[in-house]
Amino acid sequence: MTLSMSSCNFLNVDDYFEETLKYDSIFVSKRNVERYLWATAAYFPDEGNYFNGLNSFASDEAFSIHPNDYPAMNYTLGLMTPTYMYGIDRWTTMYIIIRKVNTIIANIDLAPDLTTLDKREILGYAYFMRAYAYYNLLMQYGPIVILGDDVLDTNEDVEYYDRARETFDASIDYICDEMELAATYMPSTVSYSFFGRPTSGAAYGLIARLRLIQASPLWNGGEAARITYGSWKRSTDGVNYVSQTYDEGKWAKAAMACKRIIDLNMYSLHTVLRMPDTPQLPDNVPDLDFPNGAGNIDPFRSYSDMFTGEALMVRNPEYLWARNSSGLVNFTRHSFPYYNLNGWGTISIPQKVVDAYRMADGRTIENSSSEYPYSTIGTMGGSNRTFSGYRLNSQVSNMYVNREMRFYASIGFCEAFWFCNSTTSSNRKNQTLTYYLDGNAGKNSAGNYIYNYNNSGYTLRKFIHEDDSWGDNANGVDYEGSKRIPKAYPIIRYGEILLSYVEALNNLTTSHTIQGENGSSYTLRRDVEEMRKYFNMIRYRAGLPGLSNEELSSVQTMQAIIERERLVELLLENVRYHDVRRWGKYETTESEPIMGMDVDATRASGNFYNVVPVNHSRIRGRIVDKKLILCPIELNEVRKSPSMDQNPGWQY
Repeated sequence: MTLSMSSCNFLNVDDYFEETLKYDSIFVSKRNVERYLWATAAYFPDEGNYFNGLNSFASDEAFSIHPNDYPAMNYTLGLMTPTYMYGIDRWTTMYIIIRKVNTIIANIDLAPDLTTLDKREILGYAYFMRAYAYYNLLMQYGPIVILGDDVLDTNEDVEYYDRARETFDASIDYICDEMELAATYMPSTVSYSFFGRPTSGAAYGLIARLRLIQASPLWNGGEAARITYGSWKRSTDGVNYVSQTYDEGKWAKAAMACKRIIDLNMYSLHTVLRMPDTPQLPDNVPDLDFPNGAGNIDPFRSYSDMFTGEALMVRNPEYLWARNSSGLVNFTRHSFPYYNLNGWGTISIPQKVVDAYRMADGRTIENSSSEYPYSTIGTMGGSNRTFSGYRLNSQVSNMYVNREMRFYASIGFCEAFWFCNSTTSSNRKNQTLTYYLDGNAGKNSAGNYIYNYNNSGYTLRKFIHEDDSWGDNANGVDYEGSKRIPKAYPIIRYGEILLSYVEALNNLTTSHTIQGENGSSYTLRRDVEEMRKYFNMIRYRAGLPGLSNEELSSVQTMQAIIERERLVELLLENVRYHDVRRWGKYETTESEPIMGMDVDATRASGNFYNVVPVNHSRIRGRIVDKKLILCPIELNEVRKSPSMDQNPGWQY
């Protein structure tokens, strides 16, 4: 019996007779209901697959010149239209999920062998899946069409399916309410064998993310909301899709959603205890035990290990929700160069991201100290340095010396050392990669693969384990023992919750009391000691000093610090795309030119380390248009429902 059957979205009036025929077979037993439930879950995309959907490559934190591998790049180039979506359309798939979940909810009592406990568990996951489907729709398209519990019949007149979209606020409120409902049924933990299944903590985490978005300037009646969406009104009744009235209480709701997770005392930042090769902390970093300092931890390993696969995934206390991701493992191959490491070399990181990382003592590169100086001239010299299992070659540019630990854990730069320990070949392990025109990872090394080289002199190391290797070009990815460590993609983690909590508090000007569940209440205000406590956890985990009183005293200064910290801490976790939009800064950040090293310069020329605009048509051709804040709904879907409005700027 086929339980993962074809379906229709709610607007498609074609008669899917095959699925209707099977409904009476689904609810004959617990086993069949569970199979149908988890077959429905399989419709969700692999969140760690960067070759699918709008993600980091549709923002300013990563890019590629490859014309096929990253559909999100076509979005930045303005190539997408409502009639051709380059494979990133999720509208239909998410409504398939919603329809299937509604079928389960409507018929669950028909299964004769389901106990009350069985029904609670199935309903918990069903409500979560439905809410997560709506969440995916909202994050890509904005205001959604809400079906409630309806399972719409097929072969009805068009009027039967005609539904208007809800406002942005109503959409978020509905999804959050559904997540709250799911959380009441879902377990708080799952066994190791079920790693990847969401828990109540996953529901709470997504609520916190949505509430922060709802409170942010673009969606909360601020100047950005008025400029961008002041005239966007629902055609059926003239109601603004986006509120034009600022409501500080939304920041309080966001803060409460984050604080609830903190108060669960179930989650914490991932840390690794200090080891003999852990470097000494700068004098301005407290040497108290974490979380009051960084004296007893290894900052490099604490951050790096949870992404590379080194840390045990199923026991990571930082994951509110993470899933094993084969897409993420395959994605890492694109950080490796083609010529000598059998990679594809397509991932490039812009200079602005590299420059956002701080020096080891927490200063910015623009204001570095004499003890940890930043210089664009010369190389480190002397002997290679090793720390926390990482090797820093003596010939690296001084731009990459004295930087914070997250920089080394995340960024691959010219003259960086790559272990590739799993291979037995000396020609494909212990490699120093160079991105000069004539380097072993440079433009000329790609041969006939004219798109498979790095375009900025920087690639992503964040998800790459020191054992990861990809064989050689002729003999395959597992040749000579080459293996990749399995990896989990963090859909949402505690580090994000802490940064979101501080941001929400930073935007409060008065005290707010919000009622929680079970008679609890939360009183929220801009408490600088509360902000210091939780922001400093992120900093101390990275081996950096905490916030100063001067920084904490200014709302504007703190907002700028938070924005920079989120770029670095959450690099390529598909957060930046939404951050710059909710802040109302998309047009500003995307207008900045993509800069990098001069990859057309040879090593001998000495010009490689000049910061220049990336010179390629797929980068020069990027467009900035506020219609790109939201993805278009596929035109055929809009035409099926006269009451459903298209997103602004995408009418044709």
